[in-house]
Amino acid sequence: MKGTDNLKELVRAGVYMLVLTALGTLWYAFYEGYTTLDALYMTIITMSTVGFAEVQPLSDPGKIFTIILILSSLGVVAYFLSHITENFMRNQIGFFFGNYKRNLKRKKMKNHVIVCGYGRIGTQVVEELKAYGQTVVVIDNKHEIIVNHIDNPIPFIEGDSTEDAVLIQAGIKDAKALIATLPVDADNLFVVLTARALNPNMNIISRASSESSERKLRMAGVDSVVTPERVGGAHMASLIAQPDVLEFLEHLNVHGDSPVQLMEIMCSNLPEKLSHKPISEIEFRKKTGANIIGYKTATGEYILNPSPSTKLIPDSKLFVLGTPRQIEDMRAILRGTIAEVDHLNM
Repeated sequence: MKGTDNLKELVRAGVYMLVLTALGTLWYAFYEGYTTLDALYMTIITMSTVGFAEVQPLSDPGKIFTIILILSSLGVVAYFLSHITENFMRNQIGFFFGNYKRNLKRKKMKNHVIVCGYGRIGTQVVEELKAYGQTVVVIDNKHEIIVNHIDNPIPFIEGDSTEDAVLIQAGIKDAKALIATLPVDADNLFVVLTARALNPNMNIISRASSESSERKLRMAGVDSVVTPERVGGAHMASLIAQPDVLEFLEHLNVHGDSPVQLMEIMCSNLPEKLSHKPISEIEFRKKTGANIIGYKTATGEYILNPSPSTKLIPDSKLFVLGTPRQIEDMRAILRGTIAEVDHLNM
């Protein structure tokens, strides 16, 4: 509101100056016989009080008008300049203070995701991560993008994401993942190499436009490679071949804001009473209402629609379908905080 009020005052001061300029020009043109250009020139030098001599001798009424114009313009010009200065200083202070707050926020970040490139794919990636509630930092080398997102709660860093200093500024050493969405495969390759050297344990995902680039990215240490053209082509073909199946899968989307979600739950700190216990004995479905539709063993083996006899092993992972509340209840069981879901057994 304060910024809007200041802008209104600035516009008002500008209108006052235009009105004075118009009045002065009309007076000198009609009452003093100046040409239009000379009348405008006389008005400007009078309002600015630069001390130049008049274009031609003034009549007594002209001298009185000039005195009034000088006194009036002193206040109006000062009013106008003060609001320009205030607006400039406010923007500068806001910009630097905003940068300070964003830098402070980045220093406190841990387990966040770094997105390199804020083009069409990068924008979609950020929106999806926001829907999941993930903490995100964006790096882009386009100044216009950074300026347009100054007020964005997500930190935006201007710079080349292939440079060590920029990635360090984004907190890569404390990040859990990096997604490279740059349009040029070679740039993504350099990002991956740099990121892997700075944080060997982080999860790195990159886009690629060709199979040869995909191979090179995997050799550089990327964990997953996504080819937008391949994904888009497969999606369009499925719309023809199996439209209902695809529509059904759309309802199982993993968007963070969906009423029913497909989520993964890590079984890293299982209570002793749940470790190596069959799924059927824990009664997840009865206690929470959520469905286990997949299982990943500690060795990386995937099991679709696991049988009730499948045992929970430490460091395994469950793929669960349910509402956010049901999924959180299942997490409570796996953490051993059964009291959080006792209301379901009453």
